[in-house]
Amino acid sequence: MNTIQLISIAVFLITFVLIVTEKINRTVAAMIGAMVLLIIRIIDQGNATEFIDYTTVGVLVGMMIVVAIIKRTGLFQYLAIKAAKMVKGDPMKIIILFGIMTAVISAFLDNVTTILLMIPVTLVISKLLKLSPIPFIMSEVLASNIGGTATLIGDPPNIMIGSEAGLGFMDFIINLTPPIIVILIVSVYIIRAIYKKELHVEDELKRYIMELDEKTAIVDRKLLVKSLTVLFLIILGFFLHEHLGYESSTVALSGATILLLISGIEIDEILVEVEWPTIFFFISLFIIVGTLEKVGVIEMLAKLVIEFTKGNLIFTGLVILWASAILSAFLDNIPFVATMIPLIKGLGAIGGINITPLWWALSLGACLGGNGTLIGASANVVTAGIMEKEGYKITFKDFTKIGFPLMIISIIISTVYLLLFQLR
Repeated sequence: MNTIQLISIAVFLITFVLIVTEKINRTVAAMIGAMVLLIIRIIDQGNATEFIDYTTVGVLVGMMIVVAIIKRTGLFQYLAIKAAKMVKGDPMKIIILFGIMTAVISAFLDNVTTILLMIPVTLVISKLLKLSPIPFIMSEVLASNIGGTATLIGDPPNIMIGSEAGLGFMDFIINLTPPIIVILIVSVYIIRAIYKKELHVEDELKRYIMELDEKTAIVDRKLLVKSLTVLFLIILGFFLHEHLGYESSTVALSGATILLLISGIEIDEILVEVEWPTIFFFISLFIIVGTLEKVGVIEMLAKLVIEFTKGNLIFTGLVILWASAILSAFLDNIPFVATMIPLIKGLGAIGGINITPLWWALSLGACLGGNGTLIGASANVVTAGIMEKEGYKITFKDFTKIGFPLMIISIIISTVYLLLFQLR
């Protein structure tokens, strides 16, 4: 291993530690790492721009704009109240229904955005029922990470995998949605069983829920029609983008542009809601990991994995699945996936094996692993922060006590699925 490789690894590891420990903001940490590589001339500016995955960045920005506009219509609040009334205020049914709703929405929208939209409604309903919101919130945050695993756009790791591996929207639907449905059902019912004793309310309170008027949640019907039309076209575009010859980023940004045009909302008002720190975090991380690939570190790691697994597809797939899950429970899955993508590519180039099943192993492990601990996924951290402001503290221990066993169960289900249908 030469000096340049050692320096590149050191910069990556230091950045990784700063991100995980949160000693400083993770975006700032990633930007520092990228700038150090540029300043000490390990790479130049031309290399840096080549490393950035503009498809991933484009999808994230486009969907953030669309969600920011849809949020103004009150649609998600309407859906939540409507769902609660459908089950007649029964908390046992609400925890299941809200968990499934969150998973479905997270399959098409960012997990953090989904949680931000679901939590306020959940807090209102739990207060009306005079129950702790924790059981409902835990069901939703875990379901958001599960649901986000099912599609190309549901979770940032999948966007990255799809872009780098050349996998389309339908590829994810066909290969990941079946096991995710099983995992979701099992997880939600386990959570329901765990919190069963805490989910009891008087009939009078149930009747009060039924008196809520969900129609009042819709604050802009014209914008709602426009937003739903554009959202439908975007989702349709994601399904067909491979056949149309467009990148998924083109579809997302085109939809966002159209919605900005017809919404009548000032663009500055919308763009300020885009999670720019997340965007710059991605950009900086692409530069850092791209450097590792350029200086040969990734190829070296690929050779080590090939030597360890002897090129056996089943062994390799299971190692990637479980390693991804365990590490993603304690570390941010985005930098991990960014590191694994070129590694898996290297496995295909060096080992001559079919790496397609390995992408599904990586996706399942990295996305579902986020449920293991409080710091395993961005949605978990955001949820804990909001709940603490509301006077409900979710500690690392409390979250892990529920999340980690459920994560292990989900990975066991994933293992069975991969062995039966993918790693053959």
